Amino acid sequence: MAVFTPLTETQVADFLERFDVGTLRALEGVPSGTENSTFFVTTDQGRFVLTLFEQGESDELPFFVALLDYFDEHRLPVAGPVHDRDGVALQELAERPALLFPRLPGRHPESPTLAQCRELGDALGRMHKVSQRFEGQRPNPRDLHWLASAQHKVMSYLSEADQRLMGDEIDAYQGIFGDASSLPQGAIHGDLFRDNTLFDGDRLGGIIDFYNGCTGDLLFDLAIVVNDWASDADGHLNQERYAALLAAYQARRPLTEDEQALWPVMLRMTALRYWLSRLLVVYVDPPAHDLTPKDPSQYRNLLLTRLEHGAPPLPPASQAL
Repeated sequence: MAVFTPLTETQVADFLERFDVGTLRALEGVPSGTENSTFFVTTDQGRFVLTLFEQGESDELPFFVALLDYFDEHRLPVAGPVHDRDGVALQELAERPALLFPRLPGRHPESPTLAQCRELGDALGRMHKVSQRFEGQRPNPRDLHWLASAQHKVMSYLSEADQRLMGDEIDAYQGIFGDASSLPQGAIHGDLFRDNTLFDGDRLGGIIDFYNGCTGDLLFDLAIVVNDWASDADGHLNQERYAALLAAYQARRPLTEDEQALWPVMLRMTALRYWLSRLLVVYVDPPAHDLTPKDPSQYRNLLLTRLEHGAPPLPPASQAL
């Protein structure tokens, strides 16, 4: 259950008076998610999503608000937060930081179609193109430096073979990325799995949950997406989905020569990132609420598949749309 702080209709009705969004008609808790309390709010003027932030650093929330405002201004498929009558988006409700968003149409895709992969690739390419000009800064909390320091927390829980696998991989990444020229940087989503998108059929309704957003390598963000969107259940990359997503992305933002050279390694590094973060949740830092941790072995197996088979050739970058 993702409603960790229950709200009454009276609380929400009073909260809505700060905005020009109408009066409350219905309130529904959303039973999904892992970190924050989420509610669907219906007024006489529209449908909204209300989020209470249960954990994390509240001083980082202005970065997320500024990022969403920026993407919304550039007509990207995100829900910019609703601002109150004084122009303020970030609020407080039930002693928690709170944001109100327009509710976007669609559902999370379980088995992405080729059309959905093209839509997502196109949107991510547009997002990365404009995000390079975003002035806000938040260092990537799950970058290579984090991998190198956090690995020691889980080593005692791993087999000798997995200890070697993780240690050797991180050593390799430090050697490869440490000597590489700087990759294109910008604001990234940081966790763009299928359940952080909404599709109405094959049309992208929106990209949601930017609370892992940060500034870092654009290629890191793209690799996270491809590992989730284009992988089959056994971890192998589906050639058609892989090509559809990357061709649409590169039509908006062609990869540089350095990015193309480092692409197979970045797929490995982002696979290890989720293997390690899920191990930490299981063994070291369990979730604050009664939630079932995700299986770390999924991304261990995906990493092994990337090591054995590498990455298919990148589709050629076509002329920008």
